[in-house]
Amino acid sequence: MKNNMGSVDRILRGIAGVVVIAVGFYYQSWWGAFGLIFLLTALVSWCPLYIPFKISTKKARQS
Repeated sequence: MKNNMGSVDRILRGIAGVVVIAVGFYYQSWWGAFGLIFLLTALVSWCPLYIPFKISTKKARQS
């Protein structure tokens, strides 16, 4: 599994995940569980939806 997420993408997903979980908890809705997907992808730096579209937000390494 090759990382395909940059640091800004990871931070934004982490924040979005926490917000979605908090809103779901506040409204006692199962939609809050959707925020776990955001947190999980942010933690592992890999998004499976980026693969079919060949997207990567990770910066290329300069040599």
